[in-house]
Amino acid sequence: MENKPKMLLAMQVGSGYGIEPGAWRMPNADPAAYMNMDKLVEFAKIAERGKIQMIFFADTPALTNDLSNQPPPSPIEPIITMTAMARETERIGFVSTISTTFNYPYNVARQLKALDVISNGRIGVNFVTTSHPVAALNYGDKIPSRKERYEKAHEFIQIVQALWGSWGEDAILLDAENGKFAEMDKIQPVNIAGEHFQSQGPLPIPPSKQGQPVIFTAGGSEETLKILGAYGSGLYTNPYDSESARVYREIFRAGAKQFGRSPDEIKVIPGIIPSIAPTKEEALERRRRLDRNTDLRGKVQYLGSMIGLPLSYNQIDQSVPKAMLQHAYTNPQDPRSAYALELVKTGIPIRDVLAHGAINYHPVIVGTAEEVADFMEEWFVKGACDGFAIQPDVSFDGISDFVDQVIPILQERGLFHEDYEGTTLREHMGVPYQYGGME
Repeated sequence: MENKPKMLLAMQVGSGYGIEPGAWRMPNADPAAYMNMDKLVEFAKIAERGKIQMIFFADTPALTNDLSNQPPPSPIEPIITMTAMARETERIGFVSTISTTFNYPYNVARQLKALDVISNGRIGVNFVTTSHPVAALNYGDKIPSRKERYEKAHEFIQIVQALWGSWGEDAILLDAENGKFAEMDKIQPVNIAGEHFQSQGPLPIPPSKQGQPVIFTAGGSEETLKILGAYGSGLYTNPYDSESARVYREIFRAGAKQFGRSPDEIKVIPGIIPSIAPTKEEALERRRRLDRNTDLRGKVQYLGSMIGLPLSYNQIDQSVPKAMLQHAYTNPQDPRSAYALELVKTGIPIRDVLAHGAINYHPVIVGTAEEVADFMEEWFVKGACDGFAIQPDVSFDGISDFVDQVIPILQERGLFHEDYEGTTLREHMGVPYQYGGME
């Protein structure tokens, strides 16, 4: 039992409400959670009680949704939020998404390494290229070509890592009696100049307990593989079924060898959305209630585009007529469409098709804690992932329900650890100590 591989778990907190747009209107919700750091700290403490390895924040440096009827999807500011959470917790790690397109390497290197030091080595960073046009406008810039975005990403990460390693590991002395704070000859400039970025350095921050933050990236392209293989230890993904997830993971693990890396250094973590209740029907009603808190007109239309039918919102409480179903097909451009069509063919109302999560960007598990654990076990045992990024439908009870109901089942099955193996994020993930760039 003890030798079985164990899952890595990340808890996504977002802006404090949950992944579903209607979460902020649920009866037990705090409508002001976006600004309430005490509430976010409470969520981090609950996740830590469950021995979850990390809190993860997705982020886009732009306003990306209509705030007239729903809150922003991202935190008020990820670095500030992580700092507040880190100071109120002891073991759990924190990972923020950072754009390599609209930032300067020195600023990012400084903020993240400082946070890694003050958290005693519990920080990671999800480096992504950004292609959102509003983000570009926020920085008075334009969206670079895909090729240029990834060129910038490589330069950016190389400079960040060089800056992280610019303070020698044994440079700090703290010898007050003899007036020796540090050895300056072990704190050296990096003097890196690329086509897109340059920095002199050094960074005046010593190493943390884990050396430096853990690097993650997200996506599924060849460019993602190069970023991951060259610099990363973690990959966030969004496959919709276990078989494609398994193939995807194998490709990225094998790709690591091209960079002289062990495949075991690469941890692939897909997102899932659990909706937990005492029975499956109650879980489905929970999803229906969430949907009633939002305008579903656009979702019904989108569902229709996935299966090739002109669905109308007026049909939402009816099943799709059999005469229409004869013309349905799966959209080859959308990997979710096969599941959507399968649900539609069961004859359940369109509202329930949506409630099952047919058009969510991650698999939705609607059911009991046991059913959530079954889903996770199946994917994990098949080699589809190294763990999961948990995205609760509603944070206010979804985080505690997952910790109190699902985690004990996973622990009983020998799939999740009983306690933290160390104190740093690298130890939690089972990835090597690192300082400066890869050897």
